[in-house]
Parts: sequence; C-alpha cells; structure tokens
Amino acid sequence: MADTELQHVSRLRDLDDDALNQVLELSGRLKGRHSRGDLVGRTVGLLFFRGSLRTRASFETAVHQLGGHALNLTAMSDFWELEENEGVVMDGRAPEHIKDAATVLSRYCHALAIRPALGGSHWDSDRNDRHIKGWTRHASVPVINMESALWHPLQALADLLTLREHLGRLKKKRVAIVWVHSPTPASPAVVHSLLHAVLRSGMNVSLSHPSGYELDDEVMDEAHALSKEYGSEIDLGTPPEKAVRDAHVVYARSWQSIESYGNPTLQASQRSKHTNWRIDEKLLASSPDARLMHAMPVRRNVEITDSVLDGPRSLLYEQAANRLWSQMALLIHLLR
Repeated sequence: MADTELQHVSRLRDLDDDALNQVLELSGRLKGRHSRGDLVGRTVGLLFFRGSLRTRASFETAVHQLGGHALNLTAMSDFWELEENEGVVMDGRAPEHIKDAATVLSRYCHALAIRPALGGSHWDSDRNDRHIKGWTRHASVPVINMESALWHPLQALADLLTLREHLGRLKKKRVAIVWVHSPTPASPAVVHSLLHAVLRSGMNVSLSHPSGYELDDEVMDEAHALSKEYGSEIDLGTPPEKAVRDAHVVYARSWQSIESYGNPTLQASQRSKHTNWRIDEKLLASSPDARLMHAMPVRRNVEITDSVLDGPRSLLYEQAANRLWSQMALLIHLLR
C-alpha cells in the first residue's frame, strides 16, 4: 500500500546523517502542534509481542495526531505465535509464518511497527534480531523496530532530540552512560542505540559499568569506527565517580550481562554484588551542571534516588515526551 520508496528502520543507522537531521529538525518544529493531516487515510499497524507503556502510548498518539489510524495488535490476545525460521516444517506451536503475516498486513497497513519478543536464553541467538529481519524481509511497507534485543532506534531519536534541546551543539559535549542496579534489567538495546547516536553527533562518551556488563562486541567495534569517523571519544571501564565528573549529561540505565545471559541464577548473583551502583546526589556532586536522563521505567531509590529524579537535574519526563514528537517526525519522513 506504500506510495513512497520503501525504507525500514531496524536501527538508527538505517537513517543516514541527512535523514537523521531532517527527522530531528522536524521533531522540534512539530512540538506543540497537536494536529496535522500527514497521515489522513493511512493505517499504521503496531504489533506488540511483549509489554509496552511509553512506546505504545506515544506511537498510537503520534499516528492519531497526524490524522491516521493506529491498528494495535498484542500477541496471544489479538493474534498468535509466529514462526520466524525459513524452510521449516511447521508442526510446532506457531500456526502462522512471519512471511504470511507480513505479506497480508502489508495489504492493510501503510507501515508496520514491531516490538518482538526476546528468547532470553542465548545472546548469540537473540542478538541476530531474526524476528525484525523476518518482517523487513517480507513486508512491502516500511517496518519500524520498537525495541529488539540489539537496538531501540525510537528511544535514540527521542534522546538526541532531548540532548539537542538542552545542550545545543552536541559536538565535544560529554555524556556519561552509567550502569545502575535493578532486579529487572533490560536488554542492552537502549544503550547500544544511544552509544551510536551520540558518537554520530560528535559527543564524547564515558561508559561506566561493573566488570561482566560489557556491551555486545560487534556493537562496540562499530562504536569505535564511528568515533574515528565523527571525531568523538570513548572512555571505557570508567568508575562512575570519574565518568560523571565534568559530564554534561548522565544517562543511567540497567542492562543485562551478556556474559551470563540466559542464566537467571547467575545473573542474580552477579547483580547482588553491585547493588550500590545507583545515581544519587552524592555521585552527581562532582558535576553540578550535569543533567540526568533515563529511558524509563525506572525503579525509584534502587536505580536513582527520589531527590535526583524529582529534582531540577532530571530530564526524564521531557525525554519521554519527546518520544511523541520524534516518532511523528519519523512517520512523516517514511510515509510522506
């Protein structure tokens, strides 16, 4: 049904620098304008194979505010498990293949946004993002990744918009990405996308986490290549106190250990050694002008103290609000 050149957004690098800047500039122009007709007569299918709050609410609102219709579908209540492997004999749990679902939904919708389920057992398997790749391979309309195991491009777009609004020119500004303890850590997708996004903007990065919480090797290889290409710097293995010092922004996030991925007992034991990794006023004291960001949901007084979350440093609500504007801009870019 698409009447534009087909483009998928599985990761932020699917947008070249010109396209990324256009989307971010349009995001800023859209703020405060709650009604446009760019998607009148258009339907965007939203398929959730796991839970969502901000992504679902902001995406559905974005479609409606552009005059379109959001078709919300939730796995196991609105549809069933889908087979993602090619050439298999489908005598297992899945009654339908992604190939068939994507082909049919492309006849109904002008774009499809997917939040896939994570296997959770083997990082080498989950990192391949086979589910997203299956949709992009078989859909004949743009497919947007609403957070896979490896990437969260929509969060990175909102993060860049927030950073631009509060720091202006980003080149040579410093962001400290600090791991924080949580009993329910997420995949490293947010941090992977954030890291690449800020390096492309010329920002310098201090990455602080306990041993055993290193990011994906291939993602880091790309990050080092980006730092050379865009003249940015990456400091690895930095203690949180040093990472925060002189940072313009402190980005807190809890992510799973790839080292112990799929082993909940080992993961819990590993996390229990680092419960003191949290953001509080004492940690931020060495950088009095630093602002705080976090993708949410956030565990109060576990990951970050109330005094910081509710204080003047916090950009969390603005960051979350920017999901709406940046996703509206992305939809216009893909479907105009």
